[in-house]
Amino acid sequence: MAPPTSASPFHSHGHAAAVLKPPQLHVLTSPEWEDYELLDSGNGQKLERYGEYILIRPEAEAIWKPSLPAEAWAQAHARFQPSSDEGGGTWEVRRPLPERWSVRYKGLRCWVQRSTSRHVGLFPEQASQWDWIQERIRSTRRPLNVLNLFGYTGLATLAAAQAGAHVTHVDASRKAITWGHENQILSGLQDAPIRWIVDDALKFTQREARRGRRYDGLILDPPKFGRGPKGEVWEFYKLLPELLQACRAVLSAEPVFVMLTAYAVKASAITLYYALTETLSQWKGQVEVGEVALIETSGNRLLPTAIFARWST
Repeated sequence: MAPPTSASPFHSHGHAAAVLKPPQLHVLTSPEWEDYELLDSGNGQKLERYGEYILIRPEAEAIWKPSLPAEAWAQAHARFQPSSDEGGGTWEVRRPLPERWSVRYKGLRCWVQRSTSRHVGLFPEQASQWDWIQERIRSTRRPLNVLNLFGYTGLATLAAAQAGAHVTHVDASRKAITWGHENQILSGLQDAPIRWIVDDALKFTQREARRGRRYDGLILDPPKFGRGPKGEVWEFYKLLPELLQACRAVLSAEPVFVMLTAYAVKASAITLYYALTETLSQWKGQVEVGEVALIETSGNRLLPTAIFARWST
């Protein structure tokens, strides 16, 4: 039998597990809402109040039983009934409901309306992230350029602009861009320096790098799967590393923050931690990771909605 050797690169020295320090996981909630409330959840659904109106939408994470009685759920104005197609379905209107109405979060306002999917124009669990973005921008006390990729209807963009940043907002959906511009006007930020751009996020970022444009803050909210305006295919696991490489190329010499959120993917917050840590290794800063969740008012449960990683100086 050959004697053991320590030359192998796979040899364990026994103390590796002791020195490994896993990242601390945080849970972000948004308790300062007045116009939004997660009333209850369960049986794969959530009961939500947007302003004066109550909606029922699918929620795969709600595997428990509802806390409120059926009578409370029966008061909903509309319920989204999913179809066999992922993301598809129809809205069942049960009580009079306007075509759209507005909700407010602090100084920001947003139009809420039924769409061809279960989405209604905002992700209320992200409010704490909007606050964090504003804190980073205001604490810097210098003009910042911010890039928001997969920006949807623009609440993060408006939060950054409200705090004083110049923002470039990119989304593949022209409808989402129009909706975001309407939210800008609704929020009284019509004079804020925002560029609204319909484009593929990866291609746009790569072009910005070639143009020499640089950004001090990045906001990324990539979907599990999507298509660009010219049919470009986005797949989270396949293209996120390439996107992060492109993002690194457009960061300024002194970046202030990078925020990455992921919905409906089979990934861990730890995955995002290592991805962002590697991407930003040349800059000094710290990375926070964890889950984004909503506080349920009826049962005091937390409903997890997404994972996040965010870096700041």
